[in-house]
Amino acid sequence: MFSLQTIFGSGKQFFDLLDEAADAAHESTKALSQMLKNPAANLSLDAFKLARQRERVASDKINHALVDSFITPIEREDIESLSSALYKIPKQVERFADRYDLARHRLEHIEFAPRAAMLEQAAGVVVEMVSELRHMRVEEMSRLNERLRVLEAEADRLLLEMHREIYSGRLDAADMFLLKEFFEILEKAIDRCREAGVVAYQIVLKNS
Repeated sequence: MFSLQTIFGSGKQFFDLLDEAADAAHESTKALSQMLKNPAANLSLDAFKLARQRERVASDKINHALVDSFITPIEREDIESLSSALYKIPKQVERFADRYDLARHRLEHIEFAPRAAMLEQAAGVVVEMVSELRHMRVEEMSRLNERLRVLEAEADRLLLEMHREIYSGRLDAADMFLLKEFFEILEKAIDRCREAGVVAYQIVLKNS
């Protein structure tokens, strides 16, 4: 006798698609970190656009699968929430890259690389957390959640240092405005990683 799971599928494709979305988000942060390590090099935005496109494709596939599937491995609302949170990460990263491409002649004296590296690490932890959803191990997910929290706190500290530069009095009004915009985009990108991690963590807590 066939079970409903055999007839309708196990829902494994949702984990695969969420993995794909998390990987795309991580790739965008890797591209940003690489770009900011060598800001004098010729800048190409192709990597950011490709990562964003991968994220869109994964998001669309998730939405279609939710419509077509009779069963899901976790609640539909949780899948939608996590997909939405992951989608926002490369969106913020591409936003930073697009603006940096336009204004880097005025940003050469600002060291963004350490903050971008922190963002890359945070996105890497999100990849691990999304992958962990297959196993629903509370202890492991709690460890990853704590890692992400620590990275967020350290990123906040680094961003606070950048704000000190803004209000140091050494910059004119135009540069202050410009830097504030870039700092806020980076901060939002890190926040998006944290939000995705929180959703993944809550899913495990709910289903353990």
